[in-house]
Amino acid sequence: MSISLSSLILLPIWINMAQIQQGGPDEKEKTTALKDLLSRIDLDELMKKDEPPLDFPDTLEGFEYAFNEKGQLRHIKTGEPFVFNYREDLHRWNQKRYEALGEIITKYVYELLEKDCNLKKISIPVDATESEPKSFIFMSEDALTNPQKLMVLIHGSGVVRAGQWARRLIINEDLDSGTQIPFIKRAVAEGYGVIVLNPNENYIEVEKPKIHVQSSSDSSDEPAEKRERKDKVSKETKKRRDFYEKYRNPQREKEMMQLYIRENGSPEEHAIYVWDHFIAQAAAENVFFVAHSYGGLAFVELMIQREADVKNKVTAVALTDSVHNVWHQEAGKTIREWMRENCCNWVSSSEPLDTSVESMLPDCPRVSAENLWSLRV
Repeated sequence: MSISLSSLILLPIWINMAQIQQGGPDEKEKTTALKDLLSRIDLDELMKKDEPPLDFPDTLEGFEYAFNEKGQLRHIKTGEPFVFNYREDLHRWNQKRYEALGEIITKYVYELLEKDCNLKKISIPVDATESEPKSFIFMSEDALTNPQKLMVLIHGSGVVRAGQWARRLIINEDLDSGTQIPFIKRAVAEGYGVIVLNPNENYIEVEKPKIHVQSSSDSSDEPAEKRERKDKVSKETKKRRDFYEKYRNPQREKEMMQLYIRENGSPEEHAIYVWDHFIAQAAAENVFFVAHSYGGLAFVELMIQREADVKNKVTAVALTDSVHNVWHQEAGKTIREWMRENCCNWVSSSEPLDTSVESMLPDCPRVSAENLWSLRV
């Protein structure tokens, strides 16, 4: 039987409590104090002491995984699919490992968009200074000049980035299931220009600067002996605090701060920004949207903010499991009427493909995407 480090740490306290409870009133006070101590211990944090370091590879090869000819992620040596529970009983560590792999896959998909789909990476804001936070979108060479057709793709919320529908499907199924690449390739083959939005890239993270606290001895007029005593107490307090923090959270990650990207601080802002600076400037007579999950909400917000322009330029909108809500978003009657005529929301359902599905909202039709849709988007 294996015993965790946290159990070994707590065991003497439990034994001591059992012994104390057999004593008199003074001993009961100690029992109360020990119970209070135990109540203050965060066992989840304490369990981190048993974790290996949160130090993961930064390449697929480092993880010993690669995508095969079918676009499936497989172990280089065994050929097996990705295993989440790489280490038993270490869920947090396994989750961090999964997230690290996910970040590598995000960069891999970016490379595919440029190399396999021949899209260009466009930095935004378009007038960004060299020092300010930036994001980017992807566009085909003819996205703004194609006179006929333009396809715009918007993914949902969460960890996914440009070119992805679902990270889980990329890792556990294949690239065709979890990325927008099949949509992009078919659109290009059928003569569309393409713009791929990146609505979750709203900020960059940088390490919080450390604040230097000036010692009281630097500026105090107190007697030297008193200053020395205060400094000694201060240093001892800091030493105890640092020791406790190391004990409480030995895997403590760096404290980060978020610097938001101008005019792109949310998926809704991003959709409006890309519309104003790119889609509205495109030559295409017919613009088509494909928006998944929260991307549907972002599109409805775009329409609320730019109703006349959207009606004039957008021909049709394909929504997939969209989470928009015309009541909560306060979409007006004219928008709801336009959506009924020009939008369709394919939703997960056990009904046959394209079977009408009842909707509680007076907006666009809802039809079945069958259960297989969950494996495709």
